[in-house]
Amino acid sequence: MDDSRAFVDYYAVLRVHPECDGRRLEIAYRTLAKIYHPDHPETADVAQFNAVIEAYRALKDHGKRLAYDLRYSAHTGFVFSADDVILAEERTALSDADVHAELLMTLYKRRRERAREPGVGSFELQRQIDCSDEALDFHVWYLKSKGLIETTDAGTLAITVAGVDHVISTSRSTAQEKLRIGQSTIAPGPRAWPHGVAA
Repeated sequence: MDDSRAFVDYYAVLRVHPECDGRRLEIAYRTLAKIYHPDHPETADVAQFNAVIEAYRALKDHGKRLAYDLRYSAHTGFVFSADDVILAEERTALSDADVHAELLMTLYKRRRERAREPGVGSFELQRQIDCSDEALDFHVWYLKSKGLIETTDAGTLAITVAGVDHVISTSRSTAQEKLRIGQSTIAPGPRAWPHGVAA
């Protein structure tokens, strides 16, 4: 991005918070691009469509976004979280982890409900998590490489035995963590004794 150009508030263009994660950024881009696309006569706006594309290109790359955020702070006075630079990639990784969990749970439910037809098409999975082709390719590559999903003979995606074990293990850990949190928030208060009875 050329610093000599007039400053453009790309976060405002995409209607997202400056500290949003990569997934939120992509969803905003895809939604607005559809609205302003020239193929939609009711909402078509070529200038806005181009602005959305420009904003997404400037922010989707981590390095470019960090550079832009410095300009953004200088122009708007917005103060990013102290650890924002350090945690930017971690937020993206956590967002990816959420997507992986969502995909695995979808495929797990499908196999539980329709064991003879356990596969789900890529288009359906992509629609569910609302991501680009490239993002879906990344998620599928990762889950396949880990042995958690596979491609069926019909060309659909299905969870493997290792994937089922992973979902069950993760679900157990989550349930135990919620139980621990629930128990720690119930602080023992003073015991109420009937009037006149010594504790």
